[in-house]
Amino acid sequence: MHHFTTQEKAKILFSFPVIIAALGYFVDIYDLLLFGIVRIPSLKDMGLDADKVGTMIINYQMIGLVLGGIIWGVYGDKKGRLSVLFGSILVYSLANIACGFLPEMSFGDKGMLYAWLRFIAGVGLAGELGAGITLVSETLPKELRAIGTSIVAGFGVLGAVVAQFTVELAGSWTTAYLIGGTLGLLLLVLRISVAESGIFKSVKENTAIQRGDFFSFFTRKALFLKYIRCILIGIPIWYCIGILVFMANQFAPEMGINSINPGKAIMWTYIATSVSDFSSGWFSHLLQSRKKAILYMLLFTFLGVALLLFSGSKSENMYYFYCAWIGFGSGFWAMFVTVAAEQFGTNLRSTATTSVPNMVRGAVPVMLIGFDYLKQTHSVITSAAYIGAVAFGLGIYATLTIKETHNREMDFTE
Repeated sequence: MHHFTTQEKAKILFSFPVIIAALGYFVDIYDLLLFGIVRIPSLKDMGLDADKVGTMIINYQMIGLVLGGIIWGVYGDKKGRLSVLFGSILVYSLANIACGFLPEMSFGDKGMLYAWLRFIAGVGLAGELGAGITLVSETLPKELRAIGTSIVAGFGVLGAVVAQFTVELAGSWTTAYLIGGTLGLLLLVLRISVAESGIFKSVKENTAIQRGDFFSFFTRKALFLKYIRCILIGIPIWYCIGILVFMANQFAPEMGINSINPGKAIMWTYIATSVSDFSSGWFSHLLQSRKKAILYMLLFTFLGVALLLFSGSKSENMYYFYCAWIGFGSGFWAMFVTVAAEQFGTNLRSTATTSVPNMVRGAVPVMLIGFDYLKQTHSVITSAAYIGAVAFGLGIYATLTIKETHNREMDFTE
């Protein structure tokens, strides 16, 4: 075990790859959640149904994320981590700028046009986190890896908070989209000077190793089980975000609340997630275990969900308080992506790390379909509880059965 001085630690943790990955994830989260924040005002402006068309657009964006997760992941293993960081940011920045001009577009069905633009943005957004975390986890020494990735995620999720403030201050959802797109393009200029990960370069030179073979996750049993477990660990987080936070306004009537603003629910969730993401790396470091840290945080989140759904009628601020509780518990997002990076060898690492979080986000449409189906015969609260029970059950099972990767060397191939 190498002992670093405080000065060495600071130099490594605030090195260029970490800063660039953190800024990238910041813009990524801003753009990913912006639709959740402006869903109601933007659809009302264009005379569309905020809940029906809104659910469809979220689904398009999430399916874009799944596809993008596979495309960029494979691309990152075949061509290099950095090319993904450039390509993905260009795609989603242009799609966001286009969303800002939606009211001026006079052709086609506005709802479908919006859905397709969010789909393209989703494809682009998918590359950001995985490539950033892969780059950081390969560049940093193993003792500082979890702390480095938690800095990336902790800073990154503040993008959601800034998005909410931008919408409030700009007073217009179109301006918020244009700002998001411009931030992305500025970041692209910054990125042109980052160095490729050394571990990837050495594998790239070895032509005998097959890189970025996405199908190997489904053809080799050991890899398949590892891959599925990585995905299941993250499902509870997006159950909370996709149903309890994004659709917060649907819970208001049953909880005796006049109205809930999903934008504010997103903001409070992510303020708490940011604090928790920063500390989750230290937490796993203290416990000397990724698994224990994730398990404790999952159980804490589960408690928050149970209290939110079943502790009777609430005020609007009480709902935001529980959003913050759930957000704080969900701060193992950074660690969950790090675990995915640590489970797989260098030749499949980008493919796994980029597609796993996006498969989790891709589970949102499935959960929303289930939620809408259950709502026909059950109350909103009961419907959400059923889906939550499945999500948390699978997440806890996967956490208990996955391999511990604390302090694992990264220089190996599958």
